[in-house]
Amino acid sequence: MMPQKIRKRDGRIVDFDKAKIAKAIFKAFIATKSQDGKSAEEISGQVVELLDKRITGIPGVEDVQDAVEEVLINRGYACVAKAYILYREKRAQIRKAKEFFGVKDELKLSVNAVSVLQRRYLLKDESGDVIETPLQLFGRIAKAVALDPESEEDFLNMLVNLEFLPNTPTLMNAGTDIGQLSACFVIPVEDSLTSIFDAVKSMALIQQSGGGTGFSFSRLRPGGDIVKSTKGVASGPVSFMRVFDTTTDIIKQGGKRRGANMGILRVDHPDIIEFITAKTKEGFLTNFNISVAVDDRFMNAVREDSDYELINPRNREVVKKVKAQDIWNLIITMAWRTGDPGIIFIDEINRHNPTPKIGEIESTNPCGELPLLPYESCNLGSINLAKMLIDGSIDWEKLEKTVNIAVKFLDNVIDINKYPLWQIEKITKANRKIGLGVMGFADMLVQLGISYDSDEALKTAEEIMSFIQEKSHAASEKMAKDQGAFPNFPESIYEKPIRNSTVTSIAPTGSISIIGGCSSGIEPLFAVSFVRNVLEGTKLIEVNPYFEAVAKERGFYSEELMMKIAKTGTLAGLKEIPDDLKRVFVTAFDITPQWHVKMQAAFQKYCDNAVSKTINFPNDVDFKEVEKAFMLAYKLKCKGITVYRYGSKSLQVLYLGDATDKYVSADPEYSGGCAARVCPV
Repeated sequence: MMPQKIRKRDGRIVDFDKAKIAKAIFKAFIATKSQDGKSAEEISGQVVELLDKRITGIPGVEDVQDAVEEVLINRGYACVAKAYILYREKRAQIRKAKEFFGVKDELKLSVNAVSVLQRRYLLKDESGDVIETPLQLFGRIAKAVALDPESEEDFLNMLVNLEFLPNTPTLMNAGTDIGQLSACFVIPVEDSLTSIFDAVKSMALIQQSGGGTGFSFSRLRPGGDIVKSTKGVASGPVSFMRVFDTTTDIIKQGGKRRGANMGILRVDHPDIIEFITAKTKEGFLTNFNISVAVDDRFMNAVREDSDYELINPRNREVVKKVKAQDIWNLIITMAWRTGDPGIIFIDEINRHNPTPKIGEIESTNPCGELPLLPYESCNLGSINLAKMLIDGSIDWEKLEKTVNIAVKFLDNVIDINKYPLWQIEKITKANRKIGLGVMGFADMLVQLGISYDSDEALKTAEEIMSFIQEKSHAASEKMAKDQGAFPNFPESIYEKPIRNSTVTSIAPTGSISIIGGCSSGIEPLFAVSFVRNVLEGTKLIEVNPYFEAVAKERGFYSEELMMKIAKTGTLAGLKEIPDDLKRVFVTAFDITPQWHVKMQAAFQKYCDNAVSKTINFPNDVDFKEVEKAFMLAYKLKCKGITVYRYGSKSLQVLYLGDATDKYVSADPEYSGGCAARVCPV
C-alpha cells in the first residue's frame, strides 16, 4: 500500500507523491544515458513496495532515498545508483551551506540566492540572527502590497514561483516600519548653496532606505564664474559632486545596500571637459556613474565636423565655441579608458516624455533606465522570462497573466509607499510611473535554441517586448477605468485614460536575478561555467543549468569538463562541445558590440522608459569600435549607452580566467552586465 504522507527533513508532514520519486530516478537515468522513463516509473513502484514492507507509520525523506538506492543496485543499475547517490550528496552539501547562513529554505533556492537573501533581505533580530525564511519574506511582501485577499494570493504565487520579483527596496522594506519601496529617484540641483545641500540631504534620506539617486548638475554655474553674494568665485559642478560622493560613502557604511548615483552634465556646459575627464584617476567619484547629456544639435555638429557653443547656465551667455568632434573624441576616449562617461540622448528622452507640460526631463536613475522629472520616483519589477516557456515555446498565456498581476503589484506600491520627502510623494502620485521589465532573456533564448547574436534573437526580443508593452498598457488602461487615470493625465501625451504615465522599463536586475536563478535583465550569459566567490575563502563552481541539463542529456557532461570551461567561461575552442551548442550558448565576450547595441535597441523600441544594458568590449579593442557603438545607439534611437572595456578598472566584480590555472570568478551579487565595481548591481 502506498504511503499517504511523508516527513520532510524539517519535520513537516506533507502528502506523499510517487511522481517525485520517479522524476528523481529519471534524472539519474538521463545523467548516465542508461534507460528511459518507463524504467523510472517501474522502479518507483518497487520503491513504494519496499517502503510498505519496512516502514510502519510515516516514512521520512531519507527512508525514501535509501530505498531508491537499494532498488537501483538490486536491479543492476549500479551506475544509475551512483549518479543518484552523487546527486543526494550534492543536495546535502547545499543544505549544509544554507545552514551555515542560518537560513531555513523551503523553496529550494540556490546557495548563492540564500546567501544574498541572508545578507540583504531576510529580517533579523537585534543580535543579527535571521528570523525569516524566503517563503515568509515573499508572504510579507505579498501581504503588504496587496489591497485585497485575491491579490495577496496572486502576488504570493507569482513571487514564490520566481516568475516576477520587485526591486530591492520593496524586497527589503515591504511590511516593515521603513516602508520605502521605490528604487529610482531624481533630485533637482539648482544654482545655489541652499539647493545643493538640500539635494545632499534628500539623497542621504533616499539612500538610507535603499533607493538610488540621479542628478543633473547642468544648472550649476561653471568653475571660476562670479558669485555675487560673496564676491567670490564658483567652484563648479565637479567640485560639488565630491560632496555627494562623500555623503554616499558615509551612508553606505551602515546600510544594507551601497548607495549609487547618476551624475549628468549637458554637453554645452562650460565645465564639460572637466566632467568628462573627472574619473581619469581611479577612486574619484566612486559612487557615481556619470553621463554626458548630448542633444541633436551636438550630434549634428559632430557629423558635420562643425563648432558648437558652450553656454553659462547662470545667464545663458555663450562662453565660447568649441569643435564638436574634439569633445566627442574625448568622450569616446574616456569611455574606452575608464568606462565613464556614458551618454544619454536627452532629446530622444524628451521626445518620449509622457508629461511634457509638467516639466522637462534632465536626469535618470543610476543605471539609466528611468528618465525622471525632478523629485520623481519609480518602482521597478522584472518578469523572469526563463519561466515563461512551455514545451519548448513561449507561453504567451502565462506571460499575459503575469504581466497583468505585475502591473497591479507595481501600481499598488505607489499607494502603500512611505515617501522620504513630500515633494517626491506629490509628483510620484501625480504621474504614477511604474517600470515593468524582464530578466532571464538569455536563459529563454538558450531554451529556445536561439543564439543571442542573431536576427532571430532580435525578432524574439521585439515580439516579447511588444507583447509586454501592449498587455501592460491594456492592464493600466483597465485599472484607469476602475480606479482613475493618473492625476496629470490631462497634461499628458495620452488620448485614452491610463493609470500610469509610464509602464515599462528594462532594469539591470543584479541581486533579484540571482534570487530568481536567471540571467540578468536582457544581458547575454557572462559565462557558461564559472567560480562564485560566495564568502571570503569560499568558492563554488556554478554551471548554467540549461547547459548542464543538455550536456547530461547528450552524454558529454563531466565535472572535469565544467572546470575546464570555467577557465575562460566560454565554449569557444573546446572540441568536446558540439558546434550547435557553441552557437547557442554564447557569452557576453563572444558577442560583438554591435549585437549588444542592436539588442538594446530592439527592447527600447517597445519600452516607455529606457533600457539598462552594458555594451561589453574585450580589453584589446580599438577605441574606434567604441565610437561605432555610440553612433549606432544614436542611429537606432536608444535613449542612452554605457560601455565597459574589460580590465579598464583595477577592481571588478567579474574576472576572466585564462588557459592556465585561473578561472572566471564572480562576486556574490554579480549576474551579468557591467563588470566594474562602480556599477550599482
